[in-house]
Amino acid sequence: MPLAVATEERARTYHRWQFALSLGGFVLAALYLGAVLATGAAVALRNRLATLGAPWWLELLVCLIALSSAYRLMTLPLSWLSGFWLPRRFGLLHQAFLRWLWDAAKAALIGGALGLLGAVLVYGLMRQTPWWWLCAGLVFFAGYALLALVAPVWLAPLFYRLTPLGDKDLSDRLLALARRAGVPVLGVWIADQSRKSRTANAAVTGLGRTRRILLFDTLVAKFTPNETEAVLAHELAHHVHADIWRGLAVQGALTLATFWIADKALRAGSRALHLGAPWDPAGLPLFGLIVMAMTVVALPLANGWSRHVERAADDFALRTASDPAAFLTALERLGELNLAEREPHPLKEFFLYSHPSIARRVARARARLGQVD
Repeated sequence: MPLAVATEERARTYHRWQFALSLGGFVLAALYLGAVLATGAAVALRNRLATLGAPWWLELLVCLIALSSAYRLMTLPLSWLSGFWLPRRFGLLHQAFLRWLWDAAKAALIGGALGLLGAVLVYGLMRQTPWWWLCAGLVFFAGYALLALVAPVWLAPLFYRLTPLGDKDLSDRLLALARRAGVPVLGVWIADQSRKSRTANAAVTGLGRTRRILLFDTLVAKFTPNETEAVLAHELAHHVHADIWRGLAVQGALTLATFWIADKALRAGSRALHLGAPWDPAGLPLFGLIVMAMTVVALPLANGWSRHVERAADDFALRTASDPAAFLTALERLGELNLAEREPHPLKEFFLYSHPSIARRVARARARLGQVD
């Protein structure tokens, strides 16, 4: 079997496994939330907490922690399979298990803390005003923007050792590219991805005064300077086109729509399930099911928008990089290193892919290069 065909079949197998595990986790979550509602377990927990005379926000937090912890424990095998065993089995991950577990724990703690804060905010507003969904949507938008601002300063160092790029020639070249693109950056940093995985990537992270270029050390080690510059040109395009702010606006709009529908569904569901009010902590599983349903509806819309944005960024990279042909070779090498599925089923790409498939991106780049030539 030719090497390219064998690699593509390996990628297909890997993504079939990942899809099956993700779908299994989604179905398990829906069944779990439905079971908690149907058995009255959430109501029993709420009643137990009510006898203690705790304030509403503490009742909410305890209910949320208990329900989410039970789900986490139940799905630990799936998390291990999809996050550790499978990538390691296919050569994408070489991180030791305990280090992987520590990274997963940090991510869970950060996500959990943000989730608890968001829940208290949403339920607190729900208790105060029928317009809670609008207020919460606006606050969440501000939160998304804040996270984008502080991510390179506070979050990235929790998972990577970040050091300034030591290759002065490459650093000067990338900074010159950023200046030509009109994107001010603080500098170029290297993340030690090679400690964890063979995957390669680059990013321009942060907003305003926190914006910086971030390269995986695997990219610098395995890609030529021309290819690295071309990959960065794609990332700079997102800032040139204001894609960060446009993406935040799309995310904020979807969040607002989710909260509006949740408001209607919680009011109807609280009556049907004999809950005290839409903000009753016993209705948390119902809220979770509503969010899951909205995620399914919003996913192809968000991914369709993202693919449009990524195509424009590819075109910008071809126009801006000093060696446009290097972008084509960089795409091919990124696909191979990251074990990307080159030609997924069109329906799978439509619903699940935030980027066009590698085959589509390569074909478009070749057509553009033909026009340039």
